[in-house]
Amino acid sequence: MIKQVNIQVSGRVQGVGFRFFTYQQANKLGLVGTVKNLSNGDVEIIVQGEDIALEKMLHWLEEGGPRSATITDIRVNQVVIDTNLTSFNIGY
Repeated sequence: MIKQVNIQVSGRVQGVGFRFFTYQQANKLGLVGTVKNLSNGDVEIIVQGEDIALEKMLHWLEEGGPRSATITDIRVNQVVIDTNLTSFNIGY
């Protein structure tokens, strides 16, 4: 079953390659969506895909994500599926 979630990640997640590594992980798992820096220092990940792939992405984040990052909090909200998403992109 396809789902879409909005993930907000806090900690030392900007300026450490977090978006690039998240992009790589999402593509590896066959997910679509976007990852972008927020003005408050967090990173937002909007991601859509099969349940198992989403679970693997969340597990990767819960395990610390990229080695260069320090994640202190992860907030996940299920949202309405955006049928226009066709690939995973890094937002600026």
